[in-house]
Amino acid sequence: MKTTVKTNAKTTAKTNARTTRTRRGAVLAALMAGVLVLSACGGAAGSGDKVYVYAVNGDPMTVGLNAQFVGGTYPILFSAQLMDTLIFMSDDYKLSPGLAKEWEVSPDGLELTLRLREGVKWHDGKPFTAEDVKFNFEEIIPLQTYGAMLAKRIKSVEITDPSTVVVRLKQPFGPLLETVSQQFMLPKHIYEGTDYVTNEANKKPIGTGPMKFGSYTPGQEVVLVKNPDYWGEKSQVDRAVYTVMADPNSRAEALFAGEIDGGVIDPSQQGRVSADRNTRLLEHGMFPQVVTTMFNSQSRYLKDPAVRAALFAAYDRAAIAKTAMSGIGKPATGFVPPEFGWAANPDVNFDKKFPRDIAAINKALDEAGFKRGPDGTRFTLKILYIFTLTEVAATVQMVQSMLKEVGIATRLESAGGAVYSEKVYAKGDFDLAFVRTTIGPDPSLGIANWYQCNKQRKPGSNPTGVCDPEIEAAAAAALDTNDRTKRAEALKRLQARAEKLMFYAPIAWFNGGFPTINTARWQGQDAPRVMAERVPWSKMTPAQ
Repeated sequence: MKTTVKTNAKTTAKTNARTTRTRRGAVLAALMAGVLVLSACGGAAGSGDKVYVYAVNGDPMTVGLNAQFVGGTYPILFSAQLMDTLIFMSDDYKLSPGLAKEWEVSPDGLELTLRLREGVKWHDGKPFTAEDVKFNFEEIIPLQTYGAMLAKRIKSVEITDPSTVVVRLKQPFGPLLETVSQQFMLPKHIYEGTDYVTNEANKKPIGTGPMKFGSYTPGQEVVLVKNPDYWGEKSQVDRAVYTVMADPNSRAEALFAGEIDGGVIDPSQQGRVSADRNTRLLEHGMFPQVVTTMFNSQSRYLKDPAVRAALFAAYDRAAIAKTAMSGIGKPATGFVPPEFGWAANPDVNFDKKFPRDIAAINKALDEAGFKRGPDGTRFTLKILYIFTLTEVAATVQMVQSMLKEVGIATRLESAGGAVYSEKVYAKGDFDLAFVRTTIGPDPSLGIANWYQCNKQRKPGSNPTGVCDPEIEAAAAAALDTNDRTKRAEALKRLQARAEKLMFYAPIAWFNGGFPTINTARWQGQDAPRVMAERVPWSKMTPAQ
């Protein structure tokens, strides 16, 4: 009987695997057939269209495609293909001309002059003009997360000639160019006089980028098409199909089979990626990412910075990076990553300040008044995380074991992104929270906001309840000057204070959430990118 059961189990497993492969193949076959039909009906485009396929793990249209009004992976992904910024910023933080061919900041930091490209057209054929730029600075930029910070300091926006716009500030703004580089230009003639956030164009964006919106099939795909009138180097890809493939195993298998050209797959698959001659994890193209831990200072057990510091010391960051992050992560030793070395405080060192000394951690917790009970437990904490971030889920499981060593019991609670955001940011319903996020275009934009006071409980900002005057002053000082040396000094003060309070900290710098590509059909996907998140469309060629 036992032998029969084992044989049946194996047979069932093989049957299920074949069924999964068959279904996936059928779905992809239908997808490609649909693309060819679309190509045949696409006017200038024909059935010989060169098609690129990228798998996404959810329906992008649930949040929309316009990153000016909503944050998140999908809006940024699509905006970067469909729209342009005035100034481009690459993933390694180099600035280059975008819709502005030249720019100049006055010595006092109070005036930005933008000289615009001529002959640029929106996707609907209308000309891109200085009026569009003025409209964006006055109406659209204030609605974007980074742009809102800049908008508060804008005194006036003036068109001095048909191709020149001058932005005057009330006071200097440290990350001025970095902020402008993150603002996707929108057409005035489409948005003026409408409710910008609910405008239907947010679902079918009209930009000036190298790709244009093609079509959307709910729950299945978004198709982009080549912009033949792009002002820059034109795309070698005729159609880009972003197909919804929620199951991570299906994405991985489709990638290895060459059925898709790219997608984000589970970090645990990277060993297999390394062994496959056609696949590789991209190491650039996006701003660096980080896995972080957040301590709720309003929790009865986490009010004391000494307790928070003890818990952080209990995390074995090296082990987490090696195991939970499949060796892709690099343990963080400070609040600022190597890419922002100019702003890093050399006196802040997690290895020295928070060593994993179990005896010292136990002593610190005893002295804080949390002695072990009869069962060896000091108290229980609720840990919240997003279940789709597999490396974060694995991190949480390891942290659970590490905290248990020092007498801290934990209750794990996973959630989808929307529920996680509601509980962490809106309600503060957590003790510890973990997430993967990007470090952004500048320390004052993508890092400092996690330490500044957030009484309004805005999502994507400090949810811990800590409001510290020293941190607020340091963050403000880093914004109030365009002198990088002075900015660095202010940011270093912020880090020194954050180390003492320990309420939000990186565990590891982790780029395992970058796309993994298959080069069997398309070469050049790993080419340098002039803009973070933008696919190098003009550098891609069909594999021979």
